[in-house]
Amino acid sequence: MFSLFRENVRIALDSIKSQLLRTILTIVIIGIGIWALVGILSAVTALENTISGNFASMGANTFNIQQYEFSVQTNNSGEREKINPIISYNNVREFIDKYEFPYTQTSLSFQGTSTAEVKYGSEKTDPEVQVYGVNENYLENTGTEIDKGRNFTVFDIQNNNKVCLIGADFVKNLFEDEDPINKTISIRGVKFKVIGLLESKGSTFGNNQDLKVLIPVQVARGIFTQPNINYNLSVKVDDKQMMEAAQDEAIITFRNIRGLSPVEENNFGIERSDDLINRIAMITGYLEVAAWIISIITILGSSIALMNIMLVSVTERTREIGVRKAMGAKRSTISTQFFMETIVIGQFGSILGIILGILTGFAFAKIFKFDFTLPWTAIIWATIITFIVAVIAGSYPASKAARLDPIESLRYE
Repeated sequence: MFSLFRENVRIALDSIKSQLLRTILTIVIIGIGIWALVGILSAVTALENTISGNFASMGANTFNIQQYEFSVQTNNSGEREKINPIISYNNVREFIDKYEFPYTQTSLSFQGTSTAEVKYGSEKTDPEVQVYGVNENYLENTGTEIDKGRNFTVFDIQNNNKVCLIGADFVKNLFEDEDPINKTISIRGVKFKVIGLLESKGSTFGNNQDLKVLIPVQVARGIFTQPNINYNLSVKVDDKQMMEAAQDEAIITFRNIRGLSPVEENNFGIERSDDLINRIAMITGYLEVAAWIISIITILGSSIALMNIMLVSVTERTREIGVRKAMGAKRSTISTQFFMETIVIGQFGSILGIILGILTGFAFAKIFKFDFTLPWTAIIWATIITFIVAVIAGSYPASKAARLDPIESLRYE
């Protein structure tokens, strides 16, 4: 049985060599379809893994109060249909004072600048450092870990201590592998003692998460005095079962702070981290459907091309088929040989498409600094699809070859 299979594969390869150009074109067409499927799914998977990982680090038991809902609509001119006031410092201070739901903690933060220059001794960074003003709960609520040193304490925040936490990139480009703990850096002429080094988070959409400095919020307010600063509020609930109640209480509290009447809509947004993950999954789901549609259309074209090349092969090898039948070859033997040829061509196309797809996904992940993983599901489906396409495309040519009359075949010129 194995020797027969090996012989059929050898005959298929010999036939492929005899019509090399047409075979290569067919393999390329099949490969393009599989490339579209595996490549797009690889890129989508890398995108989904990275974004979901960033949001998942916040935890499913965290929600944010922000200026707008994630899904606020815009009109045809691109302007927001609904203009909400910013989350001001008075809003966040009042919320922290009034919100007393059990087993919760609230973090407060704002971005002072994204173009700071940080100095250490005679060394300094490029003016591209992000500086955030935060309170003592910021790290835990955002899922940020400390690599060395310690977090802010309540006393650091309340006493406006000139201390800071720095991102992982500073060790490479400012301290040159020197231990940064207890060293003094300068931001806009203000000196800060480094008390902690954050774990590396990488980059998302070109936004380097490791080139930032966290300082106490009141100190940041004294340095960065631009008007209309929009603050961020994040609430973490220790018991996930109490999430809905905690969220409802937060909405009521913030509505009272904003002075809204019972008939007025919220003029702020509230978002849970798991809601964002679900939306991202829905968006990437649409991209996956698009990948399947594109690849199926391309593979359909390749199946027609594969059937055409096999019909031409049957015509060119009519005399050979007649000789084999005259020597006692059965119909099943002839059809199996042609089936084997279409399957071999299909699998060559599948291998080409899978390799190109993986390389495309890997390049996409490297360019945008996403987390790349092999799309095993897409690879398995690509192999199955090309096998099915080969069987379908080869069934008619194989059947036609098997039904040829040996006498007429031998007389064929």
